[in-house]
Amino acid sequence: MMSPRWSPGVSADLSSDGVALAHCRQHFLLGSQGVLFPYRWLKGQGLSILAEHVLGSLDDEPVRLLALDSPAEIADCSWQTLRQLMLESDIELFKLLGYAAQIGTWARQHRFCGSCGERTVLLSRERAMHCPSCEAHYYPQLAPSMIVLVTRDDQILLARSPRFATGVYSTLAGFVEPGETVEQCVVREVREEVGVEIRNPRYIASQSWPFPHSLMLGFHAEFAGGEIVLQPEEIEDARWFDLTDLPPLPSSYSIARYLIELYRAQRLGINEPLLPS
Repeated sequence: MMSPRWSPGVSADLSSDGVALAHCRQHFLLGSQGVLFPYRWLKGQGLSILAEHVLGSLDDEPVRLLALDSPAEIADCSWQTLRQLMLESDIELFKLLGYAAQIGTWARQHRFCGSCGERTVLLSRERAMHCPSCEAHYYPQLAPSMIVLVTRDDQILLARSPRFATGVYSTLAGFVEPGETVEQCVVREVREEVGVEIRNPRYIASQSWPFPHSLMLGFHAEFAGGEIVLQPEEIEDARWFDLTDLPPLPSSYSIARYLIELYRAQRLGINEPLLPS
């Protein structure tokens, strides 16, 4: 059975009611059938709705996002974080939830104009919040980030943050600073987080990452020297792992996992993974 196909956009065929999601501060409403509810039913639940957004279509049915001011109590439903849902969703639903979370976060953060303080309004034909007082427009913005797999022959350098699920290790990552290239960011972040030097940073692939609105630029780099020294506020542990003896890894939908599995496949001569997209 094929999974439903998700197509993002500001417009959709609204001749049918379609489905909707309820979002509040990186949490989604979850019912017995999942996170997608009949639109009319969800609208009739007395929710404290800040804004309503057309997200696009899922198998040609319109999908709307109801952005809430506060989480609502609805019988037989609960609120789940995007990270929790990510572990249980197929790739199409994960892309939809990631897009919805980014739109919901952007709209909440731009309810008022950052220039004059007036309340903004959502434009109907483009993804923008408009200030009717000073004519400023606020579009969704992405934060460029790098994520890098550092390797030493048949070993890879993985680390864990205190924010990770218990036991999980991942690749190193960080935000690009003003005035630097992504390659410079790769070198700096590795040096800051684990104290080692790298060489030959090479771009591999990218992925939209909705925590809260990153564009992850994936790299591979070779170890050039140094001993692991942890950045205490960021890194809980870091070590070299053999490719045949890896710890628990990030979600298979993540670019971190893709970078690991790609290098593992290349070194061990096995089938290369598909890029999550």
